[in-house]
Amino acid sequence: MRLKLVILFFFLHTLAHTLAVQAQESMVKIALLKYSGGGDWYANPTSLPNLVAFCNNQLGTNISNDIPTVEPGSMEIYNFPFLHMTGHGNVIFSSQEIDNLRTYLFAGGFLHIDDNYGMDPYIRPQIAKIFPEYELIEIPYTHAIFHQNWDFSKGLPKIHEHDNKAPQAFGVFIEGRLVLLYTYECDLGDGWEDQAVHGDSQETRLKALQMGANIIQYVFEGE
Repeated sequence: MRLKLVILFFFLHTLAHTLAVQAQESMVKIALLKYSGGGDWYANPTSLPNLVAFCNNQLGTNISNDIPTVEPGSMEIYNFPFLHMTGHGNVIFSSQEIDNLRTYLFAGGFLHIDDNYGMDPYIRPQIAKIFPEYELIEIPYTHAIFHQNWDFSKGLPKIHEHDNKAPQAFGVFIEGRLVLLYTYECDLGDGWEDQAVHGDSQETRLKALQMGANIIQYVFEGE
């Protein structure tokens, strides 16, 4: 308990400092989560830079295009109010990483997990370890995350077919606050990548970027 209080105090102190610096610089920063287990956490290298550029251009945000890689057990995650992770394969969080992520999310952080096809059977048990007392539930289409600058009345857009299942958005809520978003059978990150990588149409890429921008807007504006 004492260790968790120390971590929480450190987070709040660091977050206050980070927000003060970012307010002074009018700059927001996001990060990519590097995890263990053998899954390709580094997939879609052009996705986050393209999403940042889209948000800055279309929403008038000022998000840094310097997107660092952070590890779940590191205190560095507390410098970033938004973390993104993706991949196709296995994911393993150590007990220390689980505690660190849990504290980060309880204290105001946000984690977006985007299944790049193949992550699903591995990530769900890890989410359950982070939040044993909370369910990972499907987010209804009426939720605000689908109705930010762009309206997605039917939920997530389908970017890649894979198993031809309908795309689904799942989340963990703490006292009504969405702290973890898991996008499944959608592949938003592929749609954010350079057009030449997957050959997606401009229409498909635009939908992916718009939904991604909705997520960013929801996280940073809190509505």
